[in-house]
Amino acid sequence: MKQAGVSSMALYESTLDEFVKSRRIAVYDSQQAADLTGKVISPNENYTYIVFTNDDSASQIKPIIEETFTRLDIPVRNWEYKGSEGLVLETPRADAALKPMSPDPITVKMLRDKGFAIVPRLTDSLPYNQEYMDKLMAYFADNGVKRLLFEGEAVKGFNDDEDMESLNAFGELLNKYGIGLTAIENIKKPQKGFNKLAYLTDYNVARIYSLSERDATLETDVISDRFVLASKDRNIRMFYLNAEPLRDTTTASITDPLDNIIESLTEPGNAIKDIQANGFTIGQAEAFKVSESPLQRYFKIGALIGAVALISLMISYFIPFLAIPAFILGLIGSAGLYVLNSALMEQAMALAVAISGPTVAMVLAVRKVNDANGSLPDISPGRRLTHAIVLFIKTTILSLAAVPLVIALLNNVTYMLVLEQFRGVNLLALAPMGLTAVYVLLYRGGNATRAGVLKLLKTPITLAWVIAAGIVGVVGLYYLSRTGNAGTAPPIEMAFRSFLENTFGVRPRNKEFLLAHPIMLLGLFLSFKYRHAAYLLIVGAMGQLSMVGTFTHIHSPIYISAIRGLLGLLLGLIIGLIAIMVWQVAERIWKRWVHLIKQ
Repeated sequence: MKQAGVSSMALYESTLDEFVKSRRIAVYDSQQAADLTGKVISPNENYTYIVFTNDDSASQIKPIIEETFTRLDIPVRNWEYKGSEGLVLETPRADAALKPMSPDPITVKMLRDKGFAIVPRLTDSLPYNQEYMDKLMAYFADNGVKRLLFEGEAVKGFNDDEDMESLNAFGELLNKYGIGLTAIENIKKPQKGFNKLAYLTDYNVARIYSLSERDATLETDVISDRFVLASKDRNIRMFYLNAEPLRDTTTASITDPLDNIIESLTEPGNAIKDIQANGFTIGQAEAFKVSESPLQRYFKIGALIGAVALISLMISYFIPFLAIPAFILGLIGSAGLYVLNSALMEQAMALAVAISGPTVAMVLAVRKVNDANGSLPDISPGRRLTHAIVLFIKTTILSLAAVPLVIALLNNVTYMLVLEQFRGVNLLALAPMGLTAVYVLLYRGGNATRAGVLKLLKTPITLAWVIAAGIVGVVGLYYLSRTGNAGTAPPIEMAFRSFLENTFGVRPRNKEFLLAHPIMLLGLFLSFKYRHAAYLLIVGAMGQLSMVGTFTHIHSPIYISAIRGLLGLLLGLIIGLIAIMVWQVAERIWKRWVHLIKQ
């Protein structure tokens, strides 16, 4: 593993069971101890008896057990069996087995001698004790520990923080000994107290990607791709390799994934080589260096004003007389929300402006094609194509105008470390398309009239409408299921993604270049001739919002997001041109066929 590039080992807190497995001790309950010694025990006794297997265990493990159980107010006394040192813990064996202790010092020395760094995994299952934690952190620092990884749903000290302010005390110890934290990527529920502890340590945090036991048996190229993408696209700085042997009942065998992991890192996976080729160095993970300009606060105020202006502009396209009131109320409301909860204000404004950018761009595109229907009734296909491409580019630029505002609002290390996240991914995925649909349906002739709305409401609902609504609903649910980090993709799509990644270096989004952008370009081309073709722009809005959504992943490098969007545009433009060509050919064939039928 050392030769393959693994530089650190995660080390859990010790338990009596762990000491038994590592042959440090033997453990008995009262009845078993009586059987061994041939003595009669009291019927009321239910203790734990420990025998140390050798002198090293007695000298190094015995003090750890004594300290732990004494600190928990459990009586401990010496015991001896056949000349071997032992202890009696006056608590049942089942209870004693649950108590976590400091990591095994014999294992720590063995790993250090082999050149590995240690990443301790700590729980918060016992009452917090500052004196004990000071000694433990000093021991970790002496053994080169630079980061901690927490086990369970809370960080060390969280459960006692309300009574003891233990998180503040623990944070002081971490700063005293120069030890940072490790944030687990895509954890189901954030570990309680982590954000506060990160703040107390001045965000001395590195993010870690965990390869599960099941995933450790995947193909080597799949595992390698995951590591390379995590470091390059998501700024991951640590990788956790779960190499636990798995039982396979179908073959009645044990599967050991360790060789598979090593091959993923070296040959044929080449994960280490590819990560280094992207400019990274294998070694101890370091926290991001945070630097702030004295003018940053004023720049953020400027971004906030710009965001409110863009949101107000979007509102004005649907309710014109609300433009100025929306701007004024937006400024007042955002200022008030900033005082109450600045993070919530930033997230709310970032979501609103991310929705507004693509919506404004799509509304202006719909207006343009609507005006062209009257002013350019019979233009040639070549001119229509030119107008469509120019309008497509203009719409994209207008959509991306929201990006600098989103980035400015969320410009904080907490978003880089995903301690805070852009909120409302599903709303962003739907709102611009929904608002575009509303504008196409109600506003294409100018402002929506009361008569037009009433006419739409009075339109009879037919079976075709019901079927269409059901299809739209199913497609919408599938679309949302594929949105965000929780979305899953079938194996064939994963293979296609790997192909794109290996071909271009950065993978463009499939929904952009395979669906939304081509339909957008085709819709613009057709809208200059056919009025109802504007409905295609509703689907085209998906590509515009997706490009903006890419930049809401603040933990991803901006240049990666920019390349991803640009590739999607270029490929989508090519596919869109092919779709237009196919339409033109099909249209000519249709006209000729109709002409022949009339003859």
